[in-house]
Amino acid sequence: MSISSEVLDAARAVEARSGVSAAVLVAVSLVETNARAFAPVGERREPLIRFEGHYFDRLLDGDKRRIARLAGLSSLRAGAIRNPAGQEARWRLLSQAAAIDAEAAFEATSWGLGQVMGSHWRKLGFAGAGEMAERARQSAEGQFDIVARFLKTGPFVERFESADWAGFARLYNGPGFAANGYDGKIASAWRQASRALASPVA
Repeated sequence: MSISSEVLDAARAVEARSGVSAAVLVAVSLVETNARAFAPVGERREPLIRFEGHYFDRLLDGDKRRIARLAGLSSLRAGAIRNPAGQEARWRLLSQAAAIDAEAAFEATSWGLGQVMGSHWRKLGFAGAGEMAERARQSAEGQFDIVARFLKTGPFVERFESADWAGFARLYNGPGFAANGYDGKIASAWRQASRALASPVA
């Protein structure tokens, strides 16, 4: 699978500003989104998203939670609100949730190349989940900016540099990482990203 010049150039630009290795950024994006920054949604290009209905439910109260549950947009149980396969349908789901509570909907969504949850907005230095979402929607560079900020919140890069793939996978994907082979995927993605970035810039 090839990686677009848009994504590679964005990773290089964010590395120059943040100090986070472009290879790390691209490797994460390969595992999370196949390094695909945007999908067609109607006549727009939008970042890839995943909406978490159980998280949305947790952020709501009172009438908003009741309305969301009746609409099939939130649930106490993780996985009960299924994400459609296509991004256009996922954006419709997000739009419906945002009509109930926009900020909660953006918090309950993972955004862009690194699929970073909107709930992290505060520790990433954004004014709100909505501002973080707008950054993701602006460009591939904006999406990698989010990933770089997130990677700086813990020893993520150190795990990469020491080739501790399981350690990185546990931090980024959670304790169940082994079930989907995340550590092996990120190791393979690191090699692919390094090769792609070593190619001459056009």
